[in-house]
Amino acid sequence: MDLRCRKLDCKFNNHYTCKAKNLAVSKNAVCQIYENDSSKPDADKVVSIFEKTPKFAPQRDTKSIKIECCAKCLLNKEGICEANGITINDYRGRPYCQTFIKK
Repeated sequence: MDLRCRKLDCKFNNHYTCKAKNLAVSKNAVCQIYENDSSKPDADKVVSIFEKTPKFAPQRDTKSIKIECCAKCLLNKEGICEANGITINDYRGRPYCQTFIKK
């Protein structure tokens, strides 16, 4: 499971990799487990990727993580996300699931 996140000020974010034990995505495709950590930067360094390569943590390969999903998404199977991985991006200040595919 590749869990990438560009919400850098989240306590579960480790260099663009989500380290949460479980995830939950709302009906609006917003990550519900996001927790602000004011000690972390909130600026997204990926916007300057061609100036200096950002540090990425290794991909998280685990099948034990459960991603609950309430969104009307093609990857939602009875409330559980069946994607091979998801990416959370900062959209309008909220942690939005970029893997969301409208049903």
